[in-house]
Amino acid sequence: MSEIRAVLFDFGGVFTPSPFDAAEELGAELGAKPGRVLEIMFGPYHEDTDHPWHRLERGEIPLLEAREAILALGRAEGIDADPLRLFARLGRGEGAREPLVERTRRLLARGYRTALVTNNAHEFRDGWRRLVPADELFEVIVDSSEVGMRKPDPRIFELALTRLGGVDPKHALFLDDAPSNVAAVEKLGMKAVLVRPDLGDALAALDALLEAPR
Repeated sequence: MSEIRAVLFDFGGVFTPSPFDAAEELGAELGAKPGRVLEIMFGPYHEDTDHPWHRLERGEIPLLEAREAILALGRAEGIDADPLRLFARLGRGEGAREPLVERTRRLLARGYRTALVTNNAHEFRDGWRRLVPADELFEVIVDSSEVGMRKPDPRIFELALTRLGGVDPKHALFLDDAPSNVAAVEKLGMKAVLVRPDLGDALAALDALLEAPR
């Protein structure tokens, strides 16, 4: 049997399609260099900085203030980098990934502890919670905008483990679509699965880690 006792999840890019991929698609439509719209909208996502989106996700500024600052960054380069346009595109797409919702239910039935650790904005709270039965799936929900820290800051993962009753990092597994967040939890001693657009690969990796011998 595996030594894993708790499974932690990211939300966007895991239970839903990735906003990072959507930003790249939008950038291509706008004629921007690869990665540039992503950088303007979300900043250096492998770090925790004072970029307006990072400040939004830490609950320091409201969405409209972050949007105006990001629009100004885009205008300086002649790029219409409107984050609301991006999230409207995501809203018109597919909803939650039902195979992962069902897999999470099965994890709970097998006795695993579950938590959600999401970089998010106060203004999006009602919207993303309508996509999945969050309170049924996750014993603990750590929203960056509510706790004042965001991934990849290791403290947000430590907080989630504490709220799960003090789970040791070596007994925890995390799924995220950002390589920097995966690297952050691995430094803490957690196992991790990097989620790509093909969810089947991530589910297979999850199963392999859960079934791995001690």
